[in-house]
Amino acid sequence: MQIVAKGLTYVYNPKSPFATQALKGVDLTIEEGEFFGIIGHTGSGKSTFVQHLNALVRLTGGQLRVGEYDLSEKKCKLLELRSKVGMVFQYPEYQLFAETVYKDVAFGLKNFRKGISEEEMQAAVREALAVVGLSYDEVAERSPFELSGGQRRRVAIAGVIVTKPEVLILDEPAAGLDPLGKKELMDLLHSIHGQWCKTIVIVSHDMDEIAENCTRAAVFSEGKVALCGTPQEIFAQGERLAAMGLDVPVTAKCAQILQRHGFSVRTDFTCTDFVQKVLALYRGEGGGAEDAQ
Repeated sequence: MQIVAKGLTYVYNPKSPFATQALKGVDLTIEEGEFFGIIGHTGSGKSTFVQHLNALVRLTGGQLRVGEYDLSEKKCKLLELRSKVGMVFQYPEYQLFAETVYKDVAFGLKNFRKGISEEEMQAAVREALAVVGLSYDEVAERSPFELSGGQRRRVAIAGVIVTKPEVLILDEPAAGLDPLGKKELMDLLHSIHGQWCKTIVIVSHDMDEIAENCTRAAVFSEGKVALCGTPQEIFAQGERLAAMGLDVPVTAKCAQILQRHGFSVRTDFTCTDFVQKVLALYRGEGGGAEDAQ
């Protein structure tokens, strides 16, 4: 499902003294199959934008098409859209509520697929739990509150992907996790991206996370898309990002230090690529600093 926004605007509390314009003409296209990142400081409009994608925030200005769904149409099939565009909020494990893992994961499926049989539901829940790395037989009848924090987050993700959405949106998916937990979660998302959801969109303030995982990203600032491109293209503009109150990955900071000392390292800012390029530079491969590839 291709996502196309043109001139998207949104005002909170319109026609009141508290009116706040969150989106001021967003133009953005996310292609089917991308692992797309959205960056921006608090109040930049990034969360308001992603909540438009499955109509949690209803379209009031501009144009937005998600696959075959035109959200400007009054007859847009919102229930159908929401089954195909899944949303995982920050700290999703805090939103678990049911008595058992099975009931929690099955909840969304019951809402989106009226009349589904118990056999079909059980098969779908079993499959979703397997995709997030949990054993149905071990956890289905347990209370989600008996599980570890990492397991609860996986249960929450299973409850969203159980409908097999074509687009999966995650708001700060690795928030609160230690480095190992972050890596495991991102590995899980890449696995889901490969076999379950065609397109993944993550909202993150972690620039290293964006550099390591995303095919492209958009930088939101003051309700608009200020930059859009590959992580390599975006993080090469460190001064512009700093002017917007944003940081750059550790690899970009290291590249800037090397640049100040006369060494140019052309990198995509992933750790693996950066280390390889610096080692090549150290060995004198590629004909010198300026030619290091």
